[in-house]
This record gives sequence, C-alpha cells and structure tokens, in this order.
Amino acid sequence: MARKRYKYSLTNKNYAAGGVVSTGCAGISLGLFCLAALCSMAYHGNGGPYLGALGLAALGISIYGFIMGLRGFSEKHKSQRFCKIGAMSNGVIMVLWLALFLVGLS
Repeated sequence: MARKRYKYSLTNKNYAAGGVVSTGCAGISLGLFCLAALCSMAYHGNGGPYLGALGLAALGISIYGFIMGLRGFSEKHKSQRFCKIGAMSNGVIMVLWLALFLVGLS
C-alpha cells in the first residue's frame, strides 16, 4: 500500500494596500511630532501658530492613517500585518496629539 504524500507550500501573500499607507502615515505623523518638539525646544516654547498648524496637519494625517488601517482589514487574501501595526500606532499617536492640544488649551 502506497503512502500518500502531502506537499505543503507557503503562499506569498501581498500586503494590504491600506495597511502600508497606514504605516506610512504613522511614520510621517511621528516624524512631524519629533520635528515640532525640537522646534518648540529651540524657540523656548514660543513656536507660534506655525507649530500649531504643523501639529494639526499631523493629527489629520494620523486620523487618515487610522481610517486606512481599518479599511485595510477588509481586503481579502492579503496579509494584514501592516494594518495591525498602522492602526495601532496611528491610534496611539492620535491620542498623543489630542492630549498635547488639550494641555495647550488649558
């Protein structure tokens, strides 16, 4: 009696496009956060409206990245690794930006 041989192969799944965009947005928003912090230290806390506009733009990028990360989960037969990374990191960065704005308003 012959033994049945099984061949297993790993499939190369492409990454979900929304997840890659989400991770990129998280990197951009984090970079803008670091840039705003360095500029604020250089100006001794007197950055003015330019740093506020930079922070607001970075918050918008983070919100967009979070939404794209969630949309990336709906793509079938794709790897959702970057969706998880992007959505979580954008959520954390978004909370940091909101906390910074609320501290600045008080």
